Amino acid sequence: MPKNAAKVGKIPSIRRLPQYLRVLRGLEGAGQEVASSSMLSTSLGLEQIVVKKDIEITGITGKTGVGYMVAELIDGIEDYLGWNNSSDAFLVGAGSMGKALLGYDGFRRHGLQIVAAFDNDEGKVGGEYKGVPVLPMSKLKSLASRLHVHIAILTVPGDSAQEVASQLADCGISGIWNFAPTTIQVPESVSVLNEDLSASLAELSVRIQSNM
Repeated sequence: MPKNAAKVGKIPSIRRLPQYLRVLRGLEGAGQEVASSSMLSTSLGLEQIVVKKDIEITGITGKTGVGYMVAELIDGIEDYLGWNNSSDAFLVGAGSMGKALLGYDGFRRHGLQIVAAFDNDEGKVGGEYKGVPVLPMSKLKSLASRLHVHIAILTVPGDSAQEVASQLADCGISGIWNFAPTTIQVPESVSVLNEDLSASLAELSVRIQSNM
């Protein structure tokens, strides 16, 4: 079993951990050294038992009647998520979505650094955006091998996503963050996380309707 396979069953908790970090960093900035589970549950609108179980997966334990040391919990969450060790990534598709992600400074805070972007549009190749060079797709395989990059952010149109995803898999990419509006098929050795913006919009619309 892969060493991180056990984490897959804890996805709901993992998805909430960045919310804890946001609250904890705010507390740290205000000079607060201790945070209780009840304080965190109130701040995040979660049940206290959920907070305790979420934090439990990081291996950090609180002191009875005191709570969690803020700095220690921040370090524990970042270590669990791997955000304290920067991972290099490629972005494929330097269009509007791609440029928006290249302009997002928060990736670095979360241990992700986009080191190069790729596109097949000659009008984009050769330039750079936010300090990141835009290279032709023909250079992807050699650069992935030389830099040992294993993560790719896919922001190409839906009709070309499968072809590009297959190319990424052939280049040794083992993780694809898919922003393309389609489902891609890759070997089992490649992990895919789909960001379906239409699904999020549908959920938001239903929530709005339920509150009217």
